[in-house]
Amino acid sequence: MSTTIVKEIGALVPTFKNDKIVILFGPQAPKELREMSVIHEFEDLTDEPLKVGGKIEFGDEVFTITAVGNKANDNFKELGHISIYFQENNEDILPGAVFASPDNFPTINEGTVIRFKD
Repeated sequence: MSTTIVKEIGALVPTFKNDKIVILFGPQAPKELREMSVIHEFEDLTDEPLKVGGKIEFGDEVFTITAVGNKANDNFKELGHISIYFQENNEDILPGAVFASPDNFPTINEGTVIRFKD
């Protein structure tokens, strides 16, 4: 299991609620990306935290991973960066994208614990 904690929520994050997209970035995120990102810090990180059929928990809300881009695990481990789409995957998957269901935008606050489970 991988665990990370939300440290900061960019001012533009709520604007992605209708599109059901959450952009995660580690603490080293560039200034121009911080306002659209959820900044988090890892507590524990496994070798491959993102797997189809795995779970993402935002606090008590549980989502199932339905698709993982071919660079998502590498980007997540190196930069803490992935884009999570809470919607159906109807197109080619971007390299850093993760799709999850159900299609609800999670509740995210500073201090929210996010867990990635097999």
